[in-house]
Amino acid sequence: MIPQYYFITKGQGRHKDYLQSFELALRNAGIQQCNLVTVSSILPPGCKKIPKTKGIGMLKPGQITFVVMSKNSTNEPNRLIAASVGIAIPSDIDTHGYISEHHSFGQTDEVAGDYAEDLAATMLATTRGIEFDPEQAWDERKQIYHSSGMIIRTSQLTQSAQGNKHGLWTTVLAAVVFIM
Repeated sequence: MIPQYYFITKGQGRHKDYLQSFELALRNAGIQQCNLVTVSSILPPGCKKIPKTKGIGMLKPGQITFVVMSKNSTNEPNRLIAASVGIAIPSDIDTHGYISEHHSFGQTDEVAGDYAEDLAATMLATTRGIEFDPEQAWDERKQIYHSSGMIIRTSQLTQSAQGNKHGLWTTVLAAVVFIM
């Protein structure tokens, strides 16, 4: 089973119950009708990105659906939470890419998203033999990765939220959803 397509989505939910806040985040992301199976970080060779609306339209209720998902929850008032996925796609279409998951407390969308994108790109760069200084800033390494010609594209999707001021559970998620 190798997925042919993928789409990315994100969502958030709030409720007095932890599980219901997660369900509401899944609904917000549009993937609540599926039986989700989390998988690790490989983007199959040739797997094509499709728009979220098209991908959701291809899902059937009850379908076993493979995802790379990051999620985070809190019931602490005003606590900033984030969930991010990063994607790194190689220039060689016969080579696999990488997907990373990052969940954090206290990070903005930009910081969490950059971290997830950097993580995916670094995983791909190390498997492709791209030399770089891990102490360099992400923007500098991003230039090296792209100029090497081995990594064609990197991206990320992040959902963040502040914990509900009345202590309701707040859940955020970001996911890469595979379509067979």
